Amino acid sequence: MQQTATISSPNLKALFTTIALLTLPPLFWAGNFIVGRSVSGVVPPLTLSFLRWVIASLVLLPFTWRILAKEWPLYRQHRRRILLASVTGICAFNSLIYVGLQSTTANNAMILNAFIPLLISLFGVLFLKLQLRVNQWLGMIISFMGVLAIVSHGSLQQLLSFSLNPGDIWVFSAMICWAVYTLTIKNMPAAINRYGLMSIQMMIGVVILLPFYLGELTTVGAPQWSYHAAFALAYVGIMPSVVAYLIYSTSVARLGPARAGQSINLLPVFGVVLSLLFLGESIHLYQLAGMALIFAGLFATTRSAGRD
Repeated sequence: MQQTATISSPNLKALFTTIALLTLPPLFWAGNFIVGRSVSGVVPPLTLSFLRWVIASLVLLPFTWRILAKEWPLYRQHRRRILLASVTGICAFNSLIYVGLQSTTANNAMILNAFIPLLISLFGVLFLKLQLRVNQWLGMIISFMGVLAIVSHGSLQQLLSFSLNPGDIWVFSAMICWAVYTLTIKNMPAAINRYGLMSIQMMIGVVILLPFYLGELTTVGAPQWSYHAAFALAYVGIMPSVVAYLIYSTSVARLGPARAGQSINLLPVFGVVLSLLFLGESIHLYQLAGMALIFAGLFATTRSAGRD
């Protein structure tokens, strides 16, 4: 009995570690959608995006400044790729989400997020000459039907008249930006330290977002500061921007990119629960149908990819 306990204890610890590595990043990223929705109308979207990356940059810089100084020549050498990654992954993705959350639910935004892996595959075919099997194409078609179900709110008339919720369109545009970002950093030289790369992208993002922030400050006004708004800003600046990324990087290193990447599909699951608990949002039949179609498409794509 004593020997069994000794053997099982490390296994139990490894199990809990694996669960934490796979679940915490999507949980924190889901929280980003919830918080972004909760301060809509209180903190303007571009202000939230700008201040988020200011905080994240300041939190990360003490740990990365030596890396930045050492690898500066690499950043200059690959400046175009890094700039594109900063624009799509830091500036556009988050700003478009926060703009979209002004007029759509956190549920819709997070369910649409599940379409990202298929967008990445599609853009890989279009721009990187990747080859897909028939089942993978079928998976993308099924998932896209799920996206249409969500953005049309389950109404064929709305879809045919193209009277779609602008918030859903903004969020879907953000998904496109993240797919471009993923393909941009996919072939980033291995010699570039990933934490330093994240830090330099954040700082570039802050510089690019600054004029948009100042413009919004002039036209929309300053945020309506409160304890809730301050907490929301601290959360988005630290948990999804720094902590989740560091845990996810550890997950990729320990568990492999395929296994870690699949954990992102937990985001809409966490999101539905959190939105019910903290925002009082309802889950609708069209959202469940859309989520089911998106995951069915992902399943079809994953199965065919696994046989390559």
